[in-house]
Amino acid sequence: MKRRVVITGMGAISPIGNSVEELWTSIEEGKCGIDEITHFDTTDFKVKLAAEVKNLDTEAYFSKRDLKFNDRFTQFARIAAKQAMQDSRLDVSIIDAERFGVILASGIGGIETISNSQNALNERGSSRVSPYFIPMSLVNLAAGNVAIDVGAHGYCTSIVTACAAGSNAIGDAFHRIRDGYEDVMLAGGTEASITPLAIAGFQSMRALHTGNDKNRASIPFDKNRSGFVMGEGAGVLVLEEYEHAKARNAKIYGEIVGYGATCDAYHITAPCASGEQGAKAMLKAIQDAGIQAEEIDYVNAHGTSTPLNDSTETKAVKAAFKEHANELMMSSTKSNTGHLLGASGAIEAIICIKALENGLVPATIHYEEQDEACDLDIVANENRKVDIQYAMSNSLGFGGHNASLIFKKWED
Repeated sequence: MKRRVVITGMGAISPIGNSVEELWTSIEEGKCGIDEITHFDTTDFKVKLAAEVKNLDTEAYFSKRDLKFNDRFTQFARIAAKQAMQDSRLDVSIIDAERFGVILASGIGGIETISNSQNALNERGSSRVSPYFIPMSLVNLAAGNVAIDVGAHGYCTSIVTACAAGSNAIGDAFHRIRDGYEDVMLAGGTEASITPLAIAGFQSMRALHTGNDKNRASIPFDKNRSGFVMGEGAGVLVLEEYEHAKARNAKIYGEIVGYGATCDAYHITAPCASGEQGAKAMLKAIQDAGIQAEEIDYVNAHGTSTPLNDSTETKAVKAAFKEHANELMMSSTKSNTGHLLGASGAIEAIICIKALENGLVPATIHYEEQDEACDLDIVANENRKVDIQYAMSNSLGFGGHNASLIFKKWED
């Protein structure tokens, strides 16, 4: 018999709030976290906008010394994980730490550290490269640092599947608990890629929006969409086996019931135009959950605001849900947050859980003109107060990675 897995803690650092409460309030109020880039001088860049984390008081969670030798992506992860642990009220001293693990994702990792270290090498020589360069830049050091912080001795690893990474991390953690390997997992994603090098790279690929109007920048499914807006932040969830959570009288926010993952095996960056493998990831998640497709009420779409992604994802949803696709509510909260790359699936999982808990389907904000290729119900501009039972979260990544998660409203 498969074990049930519930969510007992959540933490979030995002462009629209530095806690789960702030994040959700911003979703309720339809706030947008996109504005002019402040992290660096964009004079020589076509891209001027991003969704930056704002007013984060790192010293409320760790001392300056504790965070000094952490890249920004690791700082975000450690803070979001600390929030999640505090929220869960999990006392590690009285659980089996050998059955407590960490899976944290990132699409890129410590790119700011890599850039700064290359500059130090070029300008001042090899002796000026910090001994902390390697541990600050490695993707797995977010997971490693979090494990050290919380004393988790179980399975600890990192997922690097570009923009699907956060969802893959949560899905893999879910299966490890469900199948008996761990009792508790910290899972999610983190990213900090609003740097000159990262923005220049995505700009050269023509993946990013280059306009100046922040209200028409990240506009998923809109006919005039022209690229995604880079975001940053972290989302971390405490996943826990139901009986383990019940025994300690934990607050339960929701239940994770399904996970599916596939690969297009088609192109290094472009999604396969048919959406076939994206559809199969959704169907695998539905099968994993043991439910019917018609039971899904809401889909939090990957919805990046790129021409190819949004039309392909629409095809995938139609292929997976058939007639029910027209009954589904679907939205992309990247219209609020921008695209957090490897952290996006984690932040969007939290939004799905809060949507189920509050009976509120988030809108796709700043939507104006329908695209005939994106003709589903994308919940335009206004949130909907609806009692939903099942929510699906989709994530699609460069390399053809497709991941779908299904969450269920909590019922004891």
